[in-house]
Amino acid sequence: MSKGLSRRDFMKASLIGGAALGTGLGHGHFHLTYGQSANVKFSTWHVPVGYEVKTVWEPMLEELKKKTGGKIGSTMYAGAALGKGPEHYDIVAKGMSDMGYFTATWTPGRFPLTDVLSLAAWVDGKDVATEIGNAMYERVLKTEFPGVKMIELNGCIQAFMWTKKPVKTLEEVKGLKIRSPGGFQTNYIKALGAEPIFMPLGDVYMGMETGTIDGIVTCPPLIISFKLYEVAKYATVSTFGCVSEGVIMNAESWKKIPDDLKPTVDAVCHNPFKTTGGLTRDVYKKMLTEITDKKVELYNLPEKEADRWYERFQGVTRKWVEELEAKGLKAKEVVKMYNEECEKRGVKVAAFPKEWK
Repeated sequence: MSKGLSRRDFMKASLIGGAALGTGLGHGHFHLTYGQSANVKFSTWHVPVGYEVKTVWEPMLEELKKKTGGKIGSTMYAGAALGKGPEHYDIVAKGMSDMGYFTATWTPGRFPLTDVLSLAAWVDGKDVATEIGNAMYERVLKTEFPGVKMIELNGCIQAFMWTKKPVKTLEEVKGLKIRSPGGFQTNYIKALGAEPIFMPLGDVYMGMETGTIDGIVTCPPLIISFKLYEVAKYATVSTFGCVSEGVIMNAESWKKIPDDLKPTVDAVCHNPFKTTGGLTRDVYKKMLTEITDKKVELYNLPEKEADRWYERFQGVTRKWVEELEAKGLKAKEVVKMYNEECEKRGVKVAAFPKEWK
């Protein structure tokens, strides 16, 4: 995020979106410039001034241009430029953009098994989350994404509970109104005795300021991007997982990429966080320092108290598996696969039922 950006300017940029960001941008046309083989229209719901756009998507597109010798250019559409967050999968699938970032969790029931990537796990870097997500895609999840080119799939990074007042026990969670993005996080919030509230991220700041909500479950990058550290002065460090999301490409747009350039697109974009160094484990540590420097207090649950929370999360997993298996989906097998892929990378899945090991 730009240093010194006023809250008014920040919110204005967030709401307007970014139809003029990126590589060779702001021209309002899509025809190829001299020497180009393709101009990729990239869409994301991330705000134009946030960590994701500035440290991942813009650098990824610039690297793609560099690695192809300028043959693949790009135009960025960030924020709400082409549509709301839940619409971003269809924005790409239907050809409004060529490539884009979508969040599967925001369209409940559409990608049922892919929700496994949202389970509460201690993933502290998007590069690691993408390794796990890509592996799960190849093993079992590819059947949920017909008709598009999957570029990368990830389960985001661990989310905490950020509140106006300190929360240190289950008893203190009960009755709180907590903003949730949906999916497992909603069920986790309910399991702890709190009330999940749905509202756009752009409304959370005012919601906390006015007392409409008491807190939010989300990951550190969004706390920074939306300046929520100004209203959420306490964080309970207890992983709530996150959302399932990734980058896809429109099938027809993929066909138009020259065959000799397709391997470069895969190499650069298959793990964009590793490519750019954005939102990796190292960056994650710096973000937490940045947040504590803003006078936000991070509270780590003692082991016994954490176990009380995670037993409830494991109950959510059991119920989810039972519901999907009643529909003929092999959810338990998928959860075990996910746990395997996480363990390979030193990641503990807090929501994995102990008796399934």
